Amino acid sequence: MHQPDYRDSQGVMQMPWVFLHAIKDYYDMPWNLSQFPTLKATFNLTAPLIEQLKLYCEPLKYDYFLQLYAQDPASLTPHERQWLIKICRSSNYEMMVKPSARYSLLYAKEALTTEEIIELEVLFLLAWCGGFLRTQKPLIMRLIAKQSGYSAEDKRELLTLLTDFVATILPFYASLLKLERISLTTTPYNHPILPLLLNMHNAVNANTQTAIPSNTFALEADAKEQVKRAILLYEETFGVKPKGMWPAEGAVDEASVAIYREMGIEWIATDEAILFGSLGEDTRHKLYHPYQFEGLKLYFRDHRISDLFGFDYRFKPTGEAVDSFIQELTTLSGSGKDQTLFVILDGENAWEYYEQNATPFFRTLYRALEQLPWCQTLRLDEITIAQTLPLTQLSAGSWIGGDFSTWSGHPEKNRAWELIFETQRTFQRIDRPLTPHLLEEVRHHLLAAECSDWFWWYGDDHSSDFAQEFDQLFREHLIRVYQLLECRVPAVLYQPIIQTTTVASAVVEPVGEIHPKIDGKQSSYFEWMGCGTIDESRLFSTMDRVRGPLHTIRFGQNATEVYLAFEGEIATLCEGVLRLIFVDSGEVIELPLEGCAIDSEVTIAVGEMIEVALPKTILPNPDHLRLRFELIESGRLRQALPGVGLLELALDGCYSRFWFV
Repeated sequence: MHQPDYRDSQGVMQMPWVFLHAIKDYYDMPWNLSQFPTLKATFNLTAPLIEQLKLYCEPLKYDYFLQLYAQDPASLTPHERQWLIKICRSSNYEMMVKPSARYSLLYAKEALTTEEIIELEVLFLLAWCGGFLRTQKPLIMRLIAKQSGYSAEDKRELLTLLTDFVATILPFYASLLKLERISLTTTPYNHPILPLLLNMHNAVNANTQTAIPSNTFALEADAKEQVKRAILLYEETFGVKPKGMWPAEGAVDEASVAIYREMGIEWIATDEAILFGSLGEDTRHKLYHPYQFEGLKLYFRDHRISDLFGFDYRFKPTGEAVDSFIQELTTLSGSGKDQTLFVILDGENAWEYYEQNATPFFRTLYRALEQLPWCQTLRLDEITIAQTLPLTQLSAGSWIGGDFSTWSGHPEKNRAWELIFETQRTFQRIDRPLTPHLLEEVRHHLLAAECSDWFWWYGDDHSSDFAQEFDQLFREHLIRVYQLLECRVPAVLYQPIIQTTTVASAVVEPVGEIHPKIDGKQSSYFEWMGCGTIDESRLFSTMDRVRGPLHTIRFGQNATEVYLAFEGEIATLCEGVLRLIFVDSGEVIELPLEGCAIDSEVTIAVGEMIEVALPKTILPNPDHLRLRFELIESGRLRQALPGVGLLELALDGCYSRFWFV
């Protein structure tokens, strides 16, 4: 469970995602588990999340969104109203907006009256309410049943209930921890990439990249402080010290492991890529064991199975998804040996893509796990050093690709690092004594600037409609350091680093009919001109996954056919199948990736690219097409596309809305 530190230099959270996930996920996740007495799990709460949850004792003081929400929309400035409405339209459309006819209407309406804004605000928060609130709180049930016509009084009562509810979240985790139903861990204080703080050349070694900031130096004291502060906050919150940690983004190296061990941490978890890099051979069969390196226990997650929860099971009916996971467990149990599967994933962002915030999925899954006599769940605190296998070396890397390219290498990412190092040097050159209070303020902002989340949005590998806000928060921390030290603020800190600010640039709509030749290659420059494209390399937001060999989808149509093309590392594909899944009907067409073939009137050609032609006569809906794709090799899922959302295409052949004069 993690959210960036959204607090500005005045301590006010500038974005509402802590509050929204608090009412949707942070209570629901352990609550769902608690309904099944024999099951155990491990939860991770990061320090920025813990601190910001505590601020909801005075929500209108510390949350900018709720400050606006609490007011009469008529009293807001035009900019405030526009930003408030932008937030209220940020919900997942399919699962959170579409189920409410009134929310759908207001979501799409360009101009809203004051009364309609109040309704939009209420519907927005109701859409974010999780299963516990929807089934255990009469006010929530009454407001949902009302459907429309919400008043200012409804809005006030809802806000009061929800802010009171947030205060119960951390005590609930503490109670489950005390009962040993869960293990509870944390992450270095500001969610930094410790291996990069310790040595930026880790980026070169892990990424084989050549571009790193020119002004780097080791920030070892900061790295130790990040771990120390996280431990102190955890102990202050839960009354005991943490036994384990999830390094931010699973980022590890041998030097950071030494810090964890020095600080009394007993175990950490990271990704399978680190294990494979450490053993230096094809060792997937060795994945399903706990390990230890120089006395610190290490647990390596199965990336593929973890991604099934985050990205794939949401598309399947609940029973089918649960059966799929049980089959994965059954396959592992077939070895006849005791094996430990580590499923580790984002605890909040995936569930808004599931029906009912994944409550039916979890209830069915937990019920199935309780009925497996040969499978036991466990808390990660329970594993002993005697149960581990030794590692003689530890590869540096993270859970994304086993490297650090998400946080370094791109000019925007490196520019952010350069600004950090320049600010650190300015601080170190101060030769006058600073008061303890002033020194702590400066240290707070320096450590906050080291958060990994800022770097996530720099470069072209992730996109967000709120990227500019993240950029501003990052630079504000550094600006504040200069102001506190009474030094001139460099003009560059007032200039945005980020250039790409929205997901829209990753998806291009088609603008006209196309008539490509289906032969597995670009036969002419013009044959795909006017098609739509989805750039998989940029279509990732708060979550990431193994991206697979396909990086671009082209799509378009003419009067009789729909065309698809997939570009990427086609030469790496072995025998396999491209599975086309029609989301509305559930129909599936499987196409072999072995040269050219015709199956069910569908034409596919595989060469330099994969090209597909679908006759419109076989489509389940004559007006609208909603597709997703699965690349299957050796009977196992290798890649699911699109990485976020679906491919959607209106089949009316009207492109006028895309014409510009």
